[in-house]
Amino acid sequence: MAERGSAAVITVGGKGSSLNSSSVYAISNGLAQVRVDSSALDRLSSTLPNQNPPPVTKFQIPIPKTLTLEESRAFLTVLLNKLLLGSSIRTAFAVLISETLNSQTETLQFESVDVTEDERIVLEKLSLPSVLSGICAVLDHKSSALSAIIDAVAALSCEASGADVAAFNSIDSGDGFTAKEEIGVAGDLKVLLNGSKLVGKMKSEDILEIPKINGKLREVVKSVHSSTRVELNSSVKVGISGTAKAVGANALALAAAIHNLGESSLYRAKMNLNSINSDGLRSLFEKDCSSGDNLRKTYKLVLDANFEEDYVKFLHEANVLLGMVWKLVTWEAVLAFVALEGGELLGEKVNGGDVVVDKKSEKKKKKAVLGKGTGVIVQLIKDRLQSKSLGILEKWSEDLFSFFDPRDPEFDGLLTKIREIVESNESRRLPKLPKGTRDFAKEQMAVREKAFSIITEVFKRHGAMALDTPVFEMRETLMGKYGEDSKLIYDLADQGGELCSLRYDLTVPFARYVAMNGLTSFKRHQIAKVYRRDNPSKGRYREFYQCDFDIAGQYERMGPDFEVVKILTELLNELDIGDYEIKLNHRLLLDGMLEICGVPSEKFRTICSSIDKLDKQSFEQIKKEMVEEKGLSVETADRIGTFVKERGSPLVLLSKLRQEGSLFLENSSAKLALDDLEILFQALEKSKCIDKVVFDLSLARGLDYYTGVIFEAIFKGATQVGSIAAGGRYDNLIGMFGTKQVPAVGVSLGIERVFTIMEQIQKERNQIIRATETQVLVGLLGDKLPLAAELVSELWNAKVKAEYMVHKKVMKLIDRARESKIPWMVIVGERELNEGIVKLKNIDTTQEEVISRSNFVEEIQRRLNQ
Repeated sequence: MAERGSAAVITVGGKGSSLNSSSVYAISNGLAQVRVDSSALDRLSSTLPNQNPPPVTKFQIPIPKTLTLEESRAFLTVLLNKLLLGSSIRTAFAVLISETLNSQTETLQFESVDVTEDERIVLEKLSLPSVLSGICAVLDHKSSALSAIIDAVAALSCEASGADVAAFNSIDSGDGFTAKEEIGVAGDLKVLLNGSKLVGKMKSEDILEIPKINGKLREVVKSVHSSTRVELNSSVKVGISGTAKAVGANALALAAAIHNLGESSLYRAKMNLNSINSDGLRSLFEKDCSSGDNLRKTYKLVLDANFEEDYVKFLHEANVLLGMVWKLVTWEAVLAFVALEGGELLGEKVNGGDVVVDKKSEKKKKKAVLGKGTGVIVQLIKDRLQSKSLGILEKWSEDLFSFFDPRDPEFDGLLTKIREIVESNESRRLPKLPKGTRDFAKEQMAVREKAFSIITEVFKRHGAMALDTPVFEMRETLMGKYGEDSKLIYDLADQGGELCSLRYDLTVPFARYVAMNGLTSFKRHQIAKVYRRDNPSKGRYREFYQCDFDIAGQYERMGPDFEVVKILTELLNELDIGDYEIKLNHRLLLDGMLEICGVPSEKFRTICSSIDKLDKQSFEQIKKEMVEEKGLSVETADRIGTFVKERGSPLVLLSKLRQEGSLFLENSSAKLALDDLEILFQALEKSKCIDKVVFDLSLARGLDYYTGVIFEAIFKGATQVGSIAAGGRYDNLIGMFGTKQVPAVGVSLGIERVFTIMEQIQKERNQIIRATETQVLVGLLGDKLPLAAELVSELWNAKVKAEYMVHKKVMKLIDRARESKIPWMVIVGERELNEGIVKLKNIDTTQEEVISRSNFVEEIQRRLNQ
């Protein structure tokens, strides 16, 4: 936009130049004059031809009566630009319009002028698009400015009302299903309120809705800005229509977002007013500010005009609505400012103290601290008021309204300062997490460490040895092992000719390790992070832990398969997450089933990938995919459908599939699978864990490397997390990396989903989680760190889990022990030091006893061992 002031000039029509909304706004409000580039005038004809001049008629440039002066000047600005884009009109028209715009008259009225028929057609053709684009440019500029300040105003209201803003921290869940602009607003609010001691515990829907309401306006404003820029600089093409409807569609979304913002801002303004004891302000507010009813009536006029396809009136009413909302937002800012600073700055100046703030609350507020961002904005307002030396309520409120007016010379400074605050490296990027990742707080880490301890104990019970592998592998190691899921592998940048990728799971790296080292048997366990270039959703992340147990080598038939399923039941039972089931199938049985159904062998893997989606989609959806995308006949797909619906008790369903005449017995792959499953199910029955297993022919497991038994654990409780563990036999995978085929079978626990279940269970049971295992807090009264170091070191040397704290107030020491849920506390002050004793306090019972300093470690150990 051009500089403020009478000297500001905006040139139109220059080669390669383009018109933008800020320029249109400046010209339409008399903030800048317009100058037509001389080269553009040269392209136009200055006179009618001397020979055979065309006939002329009288024509008056039509300015719709519904338009305001601002809208009319915007229309003429755009019309001038479109005429200069290459229309066959004379120079006189461009000069006439530019002189009229620069005349700064309060009314715009054109005298009739002589035009040729061609010129009349051009002017009529350009008039409506220019009106629409002109008003849209005004809407675009004002709404863009509004969207830039509303977060700052809302942040002031958060502090003025002492609102609870903790929810802003959890807007971005990392699952990819939160609107980008909503996350942006929440982030800007956090920046503005960073360090604030005024936000509190008052819960309000009017505060909690800010990210969604303001975020939607941001989203719509960007769309309007993009389309308006195109319309401002496009010539009107003959035979192309629909401009009005296209403009109307964008502006309709903008009007809805502005209306919602207005209602939201009005509620917060009233909330701010209720915290101020000022009859004068209340009277001004009620007199000057639009009510909710007026807001809705104006919005209805917008909707009615759009419905009637009167697009000029529609955009005019939308501009009126925007003006009303600007005033509401300004009132919200004024009242929030008064609620925060009124008693200190204005109480002595305004009407002899018209703005009254309770002295007690005023004293409290002086101690409170504004946010780093809101503090800057409040100081800007204070500086503005103090520089004006205004003395009566109407005058300073009027000046604040001017400060928040885009036409005010200081408004750009306010806008720039707000943008600096939210974009500065100092306070922002209050950094955010990448989607699909999480931080884990101390309580969550306590849960995770406990779970990892249980899992590791189960793995070691079965003779597994620990293994760790690099977080990234050669890309060629990973590719071709995961079927259609290979697209989810995270590729890294080329480093010195090596193409690497982050590991997708722990199984392929394990297979690579066994092959590289020429091992023929290995029973291993590994707990480590893996990575998926996935679309995050609830319970689905891009970085997460897997807990793997694998057995590689030649063993008795189905022995390793039995053990990994048994291990899975032990894990889930000992983690105590509640009810679950393990769905189990056999890859050779699936292959036999597909062969029986008539599926070509080359399509086995891709059809398995489709079947694997049956836990998330209906069979009709899967059938459509198999027929339309993967080329199966409807009859083949229907036959598959009859088989994949079979599920039930392992031994019962196995008996059914082995009945005389069963098609499975006639297929070599299927028969081999049924023989394997009979051995497996009998072993599971003897180990008393078969009740957790369901034989399910729809289970397919889309990974390419499975060759035998496959299984998947599903949580059956209220928390919806889907699969929590999976595994199977992969006899050919290790052979892909070496000369030896080493059979293997493994299980992988999706620990992130298990944590989700455990955390929910703890909430339901109101379980208290200790973030540390500290047994004793050594509390020193005073400032003697050396003595604290001596005492706590004696406890550490005796392997007692201890912490220390030095403070002059005993209650601070006790509060620390209570907050950290530390059961015992040693208290030493000047008296205890002189008498050679310490006080031992039981935090739960609050009982204290005196023990000798010389043997306090032994006394504490005795109590801890009781």
